[in-house]
Amino acid sequence: MNTIMRKSVLSVAGLAFAGGIFAGPVAHTMDAHTVHAKPAAVAVQAAKPDPAALIPHGVQGEQSHITLNDEQTANVKAIIAATKKAGLPERAAVISIATSLQESKLENLGHLGDANDHDSLGLFQQRPSSGWGTPEQITDPEYSTTAFLKGLKQVDGWQDMPLTEAAQTVQVSAYPDAYAQWEQQAADLVGQYWNS
Repeated sequence: MNTIMRKSVLSVAGLAFAGGIFAGPVAHTMDAHTVHAKPAAVAVQAAKPDPAALIPHGVQGEQSHITLNDEQTANVKAIIAATKKAGLPERAAVISIATSLQESKLENLGHLGDANDHDSLGLFQQRPSSGWGTPEQITDPEYSTTAFLKGLKQVDGWQDMPLTEAAQTVQVSAYPDAYAQWEQQAADLVGQYWNS
């Protein structure tokens, strides 16, 4: 079929042909041989995560809150991206962010000298000597989040646990109830950045 005939057939069908690519509906003018396509502007508003899914058990205890700097915000976004890449829901990101808020205040900590808790590093204060990875891996936000999420997925029923119980099962912290204080801020951050 030659190009002129193809354009005519497509024009009648309300489609435009441009260099082998079919485009959507077009506006017809009085001249039957000229086809003008009007681009359609479509605004798509992504739905924010359901607050009930972010905090299914309600917050436990008194809540803490810190103001985040650019680095901390970038780490929040890295945690959310790693959670999405792992195919896990928003709740997993809430647990991850709350855990990181408790462990490092969302700062990717290197070796802190005498202030270091053993050999703990990174957003989640994971330890190379405990098998979390090399220092280079643990201080990579995507790697450390993926390692945390791998541990979380191995916790039977984590989706139905209170945040502090799920986080503690992965982290085995000396302060198991401390994660709960960050649940509201973590949920707010996931609500704010999940679709951005």
